[in-house]
Amino acid sequence: MDHLSGTIESIVFYNPDNGYTVCRFLTDEGNLITIVGNFPPLSPGETIKIIGKWELNPKFGRQLHAENYIPILPTSVKGIEKFLSSGLIKGIGPVLAKRIIRKFGEKTMDVLSQSPEKIKQVEGVGAAKLKEIKKSWNEHKDIRELIIFLQEHNISTNLATKIYKHYGDKSYHVLNTNPYQACHDIWGIGFKTADQIALKLGMSPTSPERIRAYIHYLLEKDNEHGHVFSRKSELEKICKKDLEAKEEDITEALEVLRKKGLIKTEDLVSDTAVYIPFFYDAQQEVAASVVSLSKFPVEPPKFDINNAITEVERDCGVRFSNAQKLAVKAAFYRKILVVTGGPGTGKTTIIRAVKDIFEKHGKEILLTAPTGRAAKRLSEATKKEAKTIHRTLEFNPKTGTFRKGKENPLRGEALIVDEFSMVDLPLMFHLLKAVPPWMRLVLVGDKDQLPSVGPGNLLEDIINADIVEVIRLDQIFRQEKDSLIITNAHRVNRGESLRFPNKGDKDSDFYFIPSEDEQKVFSTIINLCSRNIPQKLGIYPLSPEIQVISPMYRGLVGVDNLNRELQNRLNPSRDGLRLGNREIRINDKVMQVRNNYNKEIFNGDIGIVKEIDKRLYRIVVDFDGKNVVIEREEINEIALAYAISVHKSQGNEYKAVVIPLMTQHFIMLQRNLFYTALTRAKRLSCVIGSYKALHIAIKNDKPVKRNTRLRQKLEALSL
Repeated sequence: MDHLSGTIESIVFYNPDNGYTVCRFLTDEGNLITIVGNFPPLSPGETIKIIGKWELNPKFGRQLHAENYIPILPTSVKGIEKFLSSGLIKGIGPVLAKRIIRKFGEKTMDVLSQSPEKIKQVEGVGAAKLKEIKKSWNEHKDIRELIIFLQEHNISTNLATKIYKHYGDKSYHVLNTNPYQACHDIWGIGFKTADQIALKLGMSPTSPERIRAYIHYLLEKDNEHGHVFSRKSELEKICKKDLEAKEEDITEALEVLRKKGLIKTEDLVSDTAVYIPFFYDAQQEVAASVVSLSKFPVEPPKFDINNAITEVERDCGVRFSNAQKLAVKAAFYRKILVVTGGPGTGKTTIIRAVKDIFEKHGKEILLTAPTGRAAKRLSEATKKEAKTIHRTLEFNPKTGTFRKGKENPLRGEALIVDEFSMVDLPLMFHLLKAVPPWMRLVLVGDKDQLPSVGPGNLLEDIINADIVEVIRLDQIFRQEKDSLIITNAHRVNRGESLRFPNKGDKDSDFYFIPSEDEQKVFSTIINLCSRNIPQKLGIYPLSPEIQVISPMYRGLVGVDNLNRELQNRLNPSRDGLRLGNREIRINDKVMQVRNNYNKEIFNGDIGIVKEIDKRLYRIVVDFDGKNVVIEREEINEIALAYAISVHKSQGNEYKAVVIPLMTQHFIMLQRNLFYTALTRAKRLSCVIGSYKALHIAIKNDKPVKRNTRLRQKLEALSL
């Protein structure tokens, strides 16, 4: 092993997924070399001591592969200036760095460590600036010490920043007492990573803490897959297989977790449901609130509802179907109502009518939807402001709580929730807490779409419980009957084969392009997105209005590969920000893949990259007209979005949608998946693939069942 000390000159490459870094490094002897290895985020100007081996890369030549490193503070004036100018210490930029160096010279580091108040002597440093500098300096110092601590136990250094960012000065205590806590608390650190830390810190592979942590990990994994609870039999089976744990040890671990209040259990017919407590409580509360609303007395409107409906028909120039009239009436005579129907059946028309009647009679009504794009569409359709549910409930990112709730309820006569199929159990729990008994609640959605990404299957459970009035819309309106997208969506729901346009029909809004060859399907998708669809619809190829929706992530026509290839074809600039095996470029279409409450951007939000700062490793993304700065540590939450999964497309609409369907996608060929993808298109839907895959997708009406007991609880409470 070679030991070298020196300064980071520049970052050539950085992968935030695993910390793999390539950088240029100036040794204390004055030699400029290339260093490769796994690091937490480094910045030019940092001084470090590296332990590693020299290797000869056939493409890049001689480079040092770092096995370990220790951050040290620079001592030369030049090194200190470069370090402070790097942006690593927040509050200090290149200009202020020069002033500080001019004032304190070689004593700068001592001043920052021991007498930071002296920095106020430098021009441009007031009380607020000093506070920011001190906080950032202390964090950097603590991270350095944490890295050294982790390295003593041969633990990858790229975990240090994540761990410190979450726990701060409690990091050592958490790691020494229960390293498994990290996999519950920190996004990006799973059980396997926490397990690696625990075992290297000396925890026994058969320790009760390990079994308990793994059970909790499995519960969280099931929640991520949409389940509200896990089955005890499945938990036992997986623990036996993965941990080689004994049955009595697993039983004991479950009992300890239950006694500590970390899980709740509930008897099933031939098994036991195991919950993370929040989901048990949320399910109970949602059931109780829905039943309570359904039984709450309703004050009938003080006007003739039939006349009001006739007036709305006249004003809007439409004729309502009988089901639509029933839905509008029920919104005034029921405390809680569900309206469900497929595309083209007039759900939005009902919302607009209910809104118009309430407002005409001086009553306040609130409109909301789960996503920003869905709320924006609702606003455009109703000519009234619609907010996301988070904004409606006034989410406070600083506290992680909603300002609206039981003590501070929503105000208004009625609340209409559009795209309700996307609402998961936790969000419904918070929403219902803010709905007072006197407010009407109208839930509008398509029961045949995929359920929410988060836990629960609310729309289906509420409908099947049969305690709330449900209006089903099944009539396609005349103006929609010529649309093959809508016609075929309803045929898919009935398990019927699709209708195809007449040969040579260039005005159809739906096309099926048959091909058994995956390479041909891939080439067709590239050509459709880069040339054919932009020409047909008169839109820019990079427009967010063209969306590829693939059932799978892997493979030639999977999401991952299509994103790389479409990016290279549609946005070929090479001057981007390297992120492992992917690159982010200006004008890229990207998606937020995790809720970021502080910045009010949520899982599934799509934006366009507007700026890239390579030095600070951050980007600026335009999300629906709002420019959001994505910092280095948040970059993993951004993914390319030229192609997305069906789940990620929920709640969004696009002018054109391209859907590959291959028999290789067998496991994902399900009716509700295909139906959801198909109904994302407004003007054009192109399905490309094999007839066999299409047939499987339409006939397979057995989606994966979610573990939820909301229906049973609703039925029990309504008796």
